[in-house]
Amino acid sequence: MDAKHTRTITDWHAHVYFDVESRDAAWHLRMVIEHRFADLLQSGALRLGRFHERPVGPHPLWSFQLGFGSELLAPMLEWLTLNHGALDVFMHPNTGDALRDHRDSAVWIGRSYELSLKTLGG
Repeated sequence: MDAKHTRTITDWHAHVYFDVESRDAAWHLRMVIEHRFADLLQSGALRLGRFHERPVGPHPLWSFQLGFGSELLAPMLEWLTLNHGALDVFMHPNTGDALRDHRDSAVWIGRSYELSLKTLGG
């Protein structure tokens, strides 16, 4: 197996999954993130993506995305682990190999789901 060095990770994405029943909880979590991490959002160290009320890309549920560098991996993983409530979170690195990043290198908080990997060439 070809080992990858962590320097190949450019950044990380965390996708918070929700559906029609959990939409309000997801919106609330997003607002908490905006307040709790306002300084990181303002500096650009944390990026908050759109609130998708439909599946996008390989994601089987509605979602919103957080983007951050490796320096925030542990703090974001810890915070999301303790604060995701009943929502599920899919976290993956970005190395330039989207299929591998989503299929083989992901971290789940809560339940896991089957991704639509055909959108990534899988």
